[in-house]
Amino acid sequence: MKMKLVSKEDKIFFAFEVSIILKGIHSILEIMGGILIFIINKTFIVSAVLSLTQEELSEDPKDLIAHYLINNSNSFSTNSQHFIALYLLSHGIIKLFLIIGLFRKKLWAYPASIIVFSLFIIYQLYRYYFTHSIWLLLFTIFDVVIIWLTLHEYRHRKNNYIKAH
Repeated sequence: MKMKLVSKEDKIFFAFEVSIILKGIHSILEIMGGILIFIINKTFIVSAVLSLTQEELSEDPKDLIAHYLINNSNSFSTNSQHFIALYLLSHGIIKLFLIIGLFRKKLWAYPASIIVFSLFIIYQLYRYYFTHSIWLLLFTIFDVVIIWLTLHEYRHRKNNYIKAH
């Protein structure tokens, strides 16, 4: 039995495909979340937060995280709800459109994705400045990796295209 060696390029391409699959799943979740946020109302949000924090508050009535969640759910406005829903929907739809282009190996999708994901990184870093959310940092790091993989794959595809013509 002969073992096939996996090239560095094959490994990078595999990482690229896995990363855009994960990005695609994240996009679908954002779209679903945006739709869900449009549908639910403040009463539901407050009730859900109270249900989720009830046990923790019975154990520790001064729990900071539980009180933070309750205070934020009570101050959740309709304007905030619409902004978050529209943000998630637009963000998810744009990313999903680009991911589909990348899966179909459309050359236009590579530079478009790099530009759009870079703009998302700028916005995420801007938001991080105010929120200090570890999630924003993790998504930003993931986006940087995706941009590098996309750039690498674009150069590879472009070089192969030039050689073929």
